[in-house]
Amino acid sequence: MSTGEKNGLACRLNIDPDKKISRRDFLGLSATWACAAAWALTLIGLLKFPKPALLPDISNKFKIGKPEDFLVGTVKIFEDKNVIILRDEEGILAMSLVCTHLGCIVSKTSKGFACPCHGSRYDEKGRVIRGPAPRALDWFEISQLPGGKLLVDAGKRVPVGTKYAV
Repeated sequence: MSTGEKNGLACRLNIDPDKKISRRDFLGLSATWACAAAWALTLIGLLKFPKPALLPDISNKFKIGKPEDFLVGTVKIFEDKNVIILRDEEGILAMSLVCTHLGCIVSKTSKGFACPCHGSRYDEKGRVIRGPAPRALDWFEISQLPGGKLLVDAGKRVPVGTKYAV
C-alpha cells in the first residue's frame, strides 16, 4: 500500500496516520472490545437457553411379539437393544447382553455367554462363572399388553431366574 493510499484510508477513517496509539489507549480499547465480546456471548447463551440441548430419552420398553411366537427352545437376539429373549418349558426370559464389567457386548456360546473384551464368562442364566465381571447379567421384566403382545421393560431389572409364565 502506497503512502497516498494510506493517507486516503486514514482520512476516510478520520485517523491521523502519523500519530502512534499510546499503550493506555490500546489497553482501553482492548478492554472495551473484550467486554463487548463477553456481553455478546452472554446474549447468545441467553437466547439459546429456552431451547433444550438434550434429546428426549429413548424408551427402554419394546415389543417382542406374541407368546405363541416363542416356541420352547426359541432364542431371539435384539441387537439394537442388546437383549436376548429365551424360551424354555418354564417361560420366557429377557436378559441383557451388556457385560457388567465395562459394558462390552457379550456373545452367546454353547455353555452360556462370553465377553470378548476382558474374558468374563457367564452361564446360561447369566451368572458369573469367571471374572472380572462383578455381577450377573441383568434380567428384565416381561409383561403382556392388552392386545396380547409381550413388552420388555429394559428399565426394570428383575431377579435372576424370573420368567414370564406362558
